[in-house]
Amino acid sequence: MAQRKKLQELTIKDNFMFGAVMVDEELCREFLELVLGFSIANVKVSKEKSFVYHPEYKGVRLDIIAADENNTHYNVEMQVLRKKELGKRSRYYHSQIDMELLLTGSDYAQLPDSYVIFLCDFDPFYKKKYRYTFEMHCREDGTISLEDGNHTLFLSTCGENEAEMSEGLVKFMKYVKAGNTESAEEYEDAFVNRIREAVRNVKASREMEERYMLLEELIKEEREEAREQGRIEGKIEGKIEGRIEGKKQILLKILSKTGEVPEKVKEIILKEEDQDILDGYLDKALSSETCDQFLEMIEK
Repeated sequence: MAQRKKLQELTIKDNFMFGAVMVDEELCREFLELVLGFSIANVKVSKEKSFVYHPEYKGVRLDIIAADENNTHYNVEMQVLRKKELGKRSRYYHSQIDMELLLTGSDYAQLPDSYVIFLCDFDPFYKKKYRYTFEMHCREDGTISLEDGNHTLFLSTCGENEAEMSEGLVKFMKYVKAGNTESAEEYEDAFVNRIREAVRNVKASREMEERYMLLEELIKEEREEAREQGRIEGKIEGKIEGRIEGKKQILLKILSKTGEVPEKVKEIILKEEDQDILDGYLDKALSSETCDQFLEMIEK
């Protein structure tokens, strides 16, 4: 098992550190402006949904959820390991934002724009871009936009298109990519240096150290529970499968006493996976004098 990092070894690309830094609403606002390229007056981070501020939260979440003065919603998450389902994950996040708003009484017309942003320490689409932006457009006519208000962005530390990006975004992504030693060095960028200072403050905080330790413990417990649950479910599933196969063999044995079991009957029985249906077949088999009679009864 890999050795868990200590708080002092974390960089901004570690989920806990990213969350602990970005709950600072001014830093979060500056980050969003840098990524999206438009001005934001103020940002409210939902601290009640951040594990950093709720150590008893069950079902650990490490993304940043925020809204601005126009009620535009943002969900930001760090991704260090490549995952195939990032597209589906973004879809889920958008749906969660919408569902939460609808449950508060908003109707569809009032749904605000939402941005789901992934910071990836890899190139998710292998095109060497620092930023990939996805919005809904018509396949038959690219000039037509669905205007559903959903925007999904993937930022990559592996970009090479510096000429197409703002200097500030490129410097920030290079900072994200840097290791512990390199990221601690002075940068020629005011925003990156404010992030560096925030990282130092987190590492110097006894409270944050305790929360990090608690987070690690909760994650460990969740993984152990998941493994144990997997073992239990595996045993239960094995027993159920064993019972089902047993019932099929009993059925065939009962029917064979009336004569040779036709291939059609065998196929029906061997394909069936529902225990209740197989129980019904058993009752009918016991009351049937021939396989043809059994087949007639189950096909009614």
